[in-house]
Amino acid sequence: MSTATATGTPTGTPVSTRIDMLYLSEPEVIAAGVKDMDRCMDVMEEVLVLVAKGDYRMAGNSANSHGAQISFPQSSPFPTMPLDAADRRFMAMAAYLGGRFDTAGVKWYGSNVDNREQGLPRSIHLIVLNDKHTGAPFAIMSGNLESAYRTAAVPGAAARKLAPVGARSLGIIGPGAMNKSAVHAMTAARPTLDTIRIHGRRRVTSEAFAAFVSANYPQFTTIEIVDSVEAAVRDSDIVSDAVTGLVGSENYPYIDGDWIKPGAFLSLPANLRMDREYTVSGKARLIADAKKIYEAWAEEYPALSHETAFGMIGLYWQDLIDAGHLDESRVVNIGDVFDGTAVGREFDEQPVLFSVGGMGVEDVAWAKTVYENAVELGIGTTLNLWNTPDLA
Repeated sequence: MSTATATGTPTGTPVSTRIDMLYLSEPEVIAAGVKDMDRCMDVMEEVLVLVAKGDYRMAGNSANSHGAQISFPQSSPFPTMPLDAADRRFMAMAAYLGGRFDTAGVKWYGSNVDNREQGLPRSIHLIVLNDKHTGAPFAIMSGNLESAYRTAAVPGAAARKLAPVGARSLGIIGPGAMNKSAVHAMTAARPTLDTIRIHGRRRVTSEAFAAFVSANYPQFTTIEIVDSVEAAVRDSDIVSDAVTGLVGSENYPYIDGDWIKPGAFLSLPANLRMDREYTVSGKARLIADAKKIYEAWAEEYPALSHETAFGMIGLYWQDLIDAGHLDESRVVNIGDVFDGTAVGREFDEQPVLFSVGGMGVEDVAWAKTVYENAVELGIGTTLNLWNTPDLA
């Protein structure tokens, strides 16, 4: 039998029944290095190789489910029940990650797009890490920055591998929090970037994003607000689409393959619509963070799950695979590209479309890293669960 110590490390023998956990607030996770993008990209590369090799578990019968979600109805006889709205949900993303991380955990969050009108993030995240043997929690922390940085670091790591060398221009579609951290990742991956084109649904959000870039990234000597997705995509070496909102392709931004610059790298962690002909043509390389998560989504939701469940382009690829329109081998895992099992581009000027669905294993890895930093630096507050359990 094993028990967990205050650091979450199994002792091998039950020395004590006491369970302590380390609490880290948002300022404390910042002090513990949650914004270290270069390190986060290194960690995400490790994670994605482990995922490609299969050294992980997530929720569901397939162990590849994104998580368990509570959604709400269009109408309800119960006056206090929330009603369906853009991004209104609760989600638990549980995972175990092997390798040197060897930890289980969960990211729990509630989301509502109306939060932005109150000065709050769209989603509010909390992370718990647990000892793999006893299940005892050993860390609990603010998760918004952890989630934002690991989300950006995944395409950042891919861009470091696959974006054009000497890339100069970055196109932004959806000037929100997700793309703020994406700018950090892309500038870390390609410090040569000096031009940014910003497209948002509202002029005011694009202007605020432009001011953010100007204040924080002086390398961008040209900052343009553009009035269409096409203008953000054309002539851009790197494109980051991070538009969330209602499900259904009529609500997704559209990218025509003819707009994409030869050799460009497109980071696609959110809703997107593209033509079937371009997708299946082989003109672009189709790379996923993990193919199995899209297979799991397609099993959990009705046919054409890109229309009915989530708008990530990788789910559209899976719909095409299931319908027999796209050969499964045309989509490759980024982890296989990282470790050399699969090639990145098939020819020099081939654009790369990189689908990012997001996985709980990424949260476990980056939260574990932040936790280890905090322990080393003496950051955080120890919380006691119990000294001796009342019921055992």
